[in-house]
Amino acid sequence: MKTNRRRFLGQSSAVLLGTLPSLVSRAVVADDRALTDHDGKILVVIQMSGGNDGINTIVPYADEGYAKHRKKLRLPTDRLLKIDDSIGFHPSMRSAADLLEQGKLGIVQGVGYPNPSRSHDTSMAIWHSARVGGEDVLRSHGWLGRTMDAARNQADAPDMILVGDEPQPLAIQSRRSTAVTLSDVTDLRLRVPQSEPSAHSGAATSLTRFVEQTMQNATATANVLERNIEKETDASAKYPSTKLGQRMQTISTMVKSGFQTPIYYAIQDGYDTHAAQLPSHSRLLREFSDATKAFLDDVEASGLSDRVCVMGFSEFGRRVAENNSEGTDHGTAGPVFLAGSQVRSGLIGPTPKLTDLVDGDLRMTTDFRNVYQEVERDWLGCKQGLQTPESASSLMLFDV
Repeated sequence: MKTNRRRFLGQSSAVLLGTLPSLVSRAVVADDRALTDHDGKILVVIQMSGGNDGINTIVPYADEGYAKHRKKLRLPTDRLLKIDDSIGFHPSMRSAADLLEQGKLGIVQGVGYPNPSRSHDTSMAIWHSARVGGEDVLRSHGWLGRTMDAARNQADAPDMILVGDEPQPLAIQSRRSTAVTLSDVTDLRLRVPQSEPSAHSGAATSLTRFVEQTMQNATATANVLERNIEKETDASAKYPSTKLGQRMQTISTMVKSGFQTPIYYAIQDGYDTHAAQLPSHSRLLREFSDATKAFLDDVEASGLSDRVCVMGFSEFGRRVAENNSEGTDHGTAGPVFLAGSQVRSGLIGPTPKLTDLVDGDLRMTTDFRNVYQEVERDWLGCKQGLQTPESASSLMLFDV
């Protein structure tokens, strides 16, 4: 099956033409050489918005607290995809279990931050900014934005791309780096107006020439991308027909085409499961697992697997005890996923105990800033040095 070139080029034009002039001046690539430069690591972040119930994601089925606190939401042990003799995947996460068996999935357990907030906005801002305590996180720049500011790779592409139609998250906002949104618009086409000689002079003429040159550059970029995409075949890529699946396929297309952006970001909504959790949570976890595995299979088939890492996170977990609506309320700690051929595979960090709670919530065992620091330093190669607790120990998240 061929890559959907029309769809991708339409989306490319949204990036190239919708952000004049700040993006085009940096993102336009003039030749095939630049588009086939596959050096450098790539981080793909999947934001699992709403607060994922980590207890029913990576299930501590042997913990006596599981049966005690989960009556209607307890998943049958014989349906779980066993990781070891006490922990298993949700039954919908077959693709994630396959990645684990292939040595391509790391599961960091009990991830959170001190004095947790159960507010979606506040907690997400803390995760986005990597700032906790008395700092004004809502006025901060994002942790990925600061990382890109420090790296300053000067690549001929945006530093960060949000694939989707949501507002740009704080995580990719920065002082100097370029972050753009590539909307999922399938019917957009690259239309270049016919240029006509201008009778004006001065500033107006200069502006006209600039716009004309920008359009020509954008067209050249689209043509180069088209030639490169034509070379790519997706016979091994079987993406799910979900919003997240389509977004991961778009990211893969850009990566395989040689787009030199190091950070891609996608958002999967729906994890705020206060009621009737079982069916919606099952669907969400299947979408996440299937899209992640399809993406990694795709880039591996293209020989790029050693360059790509996927990270999945949520702003908080859920309460240990289920509520009266067959759902769960806002909690604290939860798992963070790292997927790729270079990650340290398996369970990472201590498993929170469901019998050792703090005000009914899981006790945090890993500070999220510790995860970020290793992603920044060991994967992205940036020595900016996010602030982490003095007691933080090395998680050794990567095999590189």
